[in-house]
Amino acid sequence: MQKRSLLLQISQLPKLHRRCNQAYFFSSGKTQNFHSFPDNNGDPIYSDVPKPRTDKSQRKPYPTPMKELIKRAKQEKELRKSQPCRLLEHPPANGLLVPELVDVAHRVYRARELILSGLSKLLQFIPVQRCRFCYEVHIGNVGHEIRTCTGPKSGSRSATHVWRKGGVGDVIFFPKCFHLYDRVGKYRVVHDERHSAPRIPAILELCIQAGVDVENYPSKRRTKPVYSIEGRIVDFESVAGMDEMETNLFFENVDDTEVDVLRRDPNSELNAEDTNLIELSTRTLDSWFEMIGGVRKIMEKYNVWTCGYCPEVQVGPKGHKVRMCRASKHQSRNGLHAWQEATINDLVGPNYVWHVHDLNGPPLRNDLKRYYGKAPAVVELCVQAGAPVPDQYRSMMRLDVVPPERDEVDLVA
Repeated sequence: MQKRSLLLQISQLPKLHRRCNQAYFFSSGKTQNFHSFPDNNGDPIYSDVPKPRTDKSQRKPYPTPMKELIKRAKQEKELRKSQPCRLLEHPPANGLLVPELVDVAHRVYRARELILSGLSKLLQFIPVQRCRFCYEVHIGNVGHEIRTCTGPKSGSRSATHVWRKGGVGDVIFFPKCFHLYDRVGKYRVVHDERHSAPRIPAILELCIQAGVDVENYPSKRRTKPVYSIEGRIVDFESVAGMDEMETNLFFENVDDTEVDVLRRDPNSELNAEDTNLIELSTRTLDSWFEMIGGVRKIMEKYNVWTCGYCPEVQVGPKGHKVRMCRASKHQSRNGLHAWQEATINDLVGPNYVWHVHDLNGPPLRNDLKRYYGKAPAVVELCVQAGAPVPDQYRSMMRLDVVPPERDEVDLVA
């Protein structure tokens, strides 16, 4: 009897050992490092192909955790109670510009012009395809055969794309927002002002609020900080002549083409004849990274908001009050947007496209899509034109993966 109980205990030792290993694995802090392996600069070496949201009815993830947002709101409420009337000290909340970001805004503004000019010239040599029924874009002579179309009647076509020639607006997308003349005194556009307030690209509005002066889109520049009285902004600065200038302003809703036609220096790089395609693509790609890096710096100080359910964005202290949301659950909000903190992808749409190893080769096949990589459309276009591949997109583009041939598909595990 004692021998039988001893054998039973010995047989249960593997199960006990397995449970202990599982408990140690899930309780150990070392498991947090399995997702990415940072390099010396702190950036992850490997970045996978981004996956779009499958459920459009779900809200976008918050960039800042909800606990941190609640903590900030409580601190601001306590500060208003302790100091009902106070002078705002830190820009840009007090209406003044951030001095160190004025030069950054000008560089972002110039980089955007260089990108638009460079892409318009690159499209004369590198063809771009766009689906007629959805927003899919492809860089190449012929469109791919990957069945990812989500447009009207895509089920009858087995999700196959119908390609047509694309343009600059398909390669890079700048969502629009309402322009604010006074970002502190009048920071919200109401529903009745939706037709009188101009809509311009959000990145252009961000540069204007950060210190760039653009013709036809004036912005009020203060020399003294404003006051906060019980949460309301009060400006005691003398504004003689400002009100008259504001009433004489004529705002006009313009197209992207009219906004992009800006004053340019005849001696600038935009008007120079670009004879070398590789130099043009390299300069365009450098401008892309300069613009992205500058926008990230500006967004650390200047607030940018996006709707949690649709692509609408707004630059300013708060989101607008225009009832124009048609996304999920908009009936419960009476058409108002569910504003939350925006990210760089909300302000500058990267528009990921499939990477093509050979422009003159056969189209990408649907059964081999797991071997193909992706990259932002601007990066893919510049790389196809001869620019070097950026290090941060090498793994995403899967340059080290060789797709099998048609007769080798069945031999691959």
